[in-house]
Amino acid sequence: MTAERVNPPDLSPPAGFSHAVVTTGSRVVFLAGQTALDGDGKVVGDTLPEQFTRALTNLLTALRAVGGAPDDLARVTVYATDVAAYREHARELGRIWRDVAGRDYPAMAVVEVVRLWDEEAMVELDGFAVLP
Repeated sequence: MTAERVNPPDLSPPAGFSHAVVTTGSRVVFLAGQTALDGDGKVVGDTLPEQFTRALTNLLTALRAVGGAPDDLARVTVYATDVAAYREHARELGRIWRDVAGRDYPAMAVVEVVRLWDEEAMVELDGFAVLP
């Protein structure tokens, strides 16, 4: 797969995302929403950064199970129950992303929701990837 990150100069400089991602490849992988569930189906982590780390790790575990890698991600949507808290932790969440997934950011959006399926969950990530 090739992925070209496009960040037009007419748009504000992106921080922690790409404005557009153009991909070529033969397999599109749709990744279900992942929260901070452990292997027993329980939400782990008392803080947003802890839950974000686990949710991102779970998303990448699903991607790796089909032969993908973080740089294959073309799009990720983050659903947060408190966008103000997400913004407060943005610097730390960016560091977590870089540590876990690297510096090749997909096209992303953060959306505030009233609640998630798992009531204890503060954040959920879904997305899609393009593989060779």
